[in-house]
Amino acid sequence: MKKKKIKTHIGRDASLDSYQVAFKSRSRRRRGIDAGVHFSTSRSMTRSQQRYTNEGDLASKANSLRKILREMGRILLAFSGGVDSAFLLKIAYEELVENVLAVTAVSPIHPTEDYESACRIARSFKIKHMVIETNELKNPNFWSNPPDRCYFCKKELFQTLQAIARQKNIAFVIDASTIDDLSDFRPGRTAAQEEGIRSPLIEARFTKKEIRTLSQEMGLPTWNKPSMACLASRFPYGEFISLEKINRVARAENFLRDFGFSQVRVRSHDKLARIEVDAEDIQKLTNPELREKIINELKHLGFIYVTIDLEGYRTGSQNEVLTVSGDAKSKEPGAGGEDYIS
Repeated sequence: MKKKKIKTHIGRDASLDSYQVAFKSRSRRRRGIDAGVHFSTSRSMTRSQQRYTNEGDLASKANSLRKILREMGRILLAFSGGVDSAFLLKIAYEELVENVLAVTAVSPIHPTEDYESACRIARSFKIKHMVIETNELKNPNFWSNPPDRCYFCKKELFQTLQAIARQKNIAFVIDASTIDDLSDFRPGRTAAQEEGIRSPLIEARFTKKEIRTLSQEMGLPTWNKPSMACLASRFPYGEFISLEKINRVARAENFLRDFGFSQVRVRSHDKLARIEVDAEDIQKLTNPELREKIINELKHLGFIYVTIDLEGYRTGSQNEVLTVSGDAKSKEPGAGGEDYIS
């Protein structure tokens, strides 16, 4: 006899400093009555679940996020298909159903596989999805690559999204920035604020680590997806960005991924390639046979020098020069994190 699946909900017990698992019917979830985190009870709770259950923090943030989204009513989400935006899209759909529109930007500066991934995720969620084209490389304020390059990219994007929202009578345009994104120099955040973009994950105080934890509990395929960033982030400020350079970096990174490096960046310093991988993968790069293949391929692509960054992969490494030189006038909240559209 088949056992009936039971869905669960983490809910706050006002009389206890803890969280209890409460059963909720599917119909009540559809009406938005339960605002918790849904996952199957078929397995015992993991250590991470127990830790957050004891602290009460994660479920409280999830409840807060659901409430924020319900109060918005209708939303347009800047959707890249990354970890953060996929999580936000799923929660928004659970709360607002047909009142959610996901919009993904296609551009030479965004890897093709990221666009394809975003389309697959939107289809799997059965969510209304729109694809728009942008071409930041036509804007000299962008391709000249000043420290505030991201401002001009985000400004154009958010203005386009707000125009779509007005046409479709959608009250709010949102992105998937998290509080982690506030700790780096991200001038695009200014554009988000100027254009009235809401960031529900920041409002609910979500970190990227928490989003990955919940994404895994919810069974989202993106929970362990490597961080994303537009290809323009591979160039030091001041070095002009061209389509040729973008394509060279994209091909170099795809070549490295074919050898199993999931988190990889090829930072381009004119004719020098600085390879970043996770610290535990650095030794793999020094394997004589693999090293020779990488050198030959990257030189074939046009690089003269091929180097390994011994610090390994880290978000925003190109911003380190700003701290050293003092060029960054502000460390104010930035726009979006590794999710290039979110």
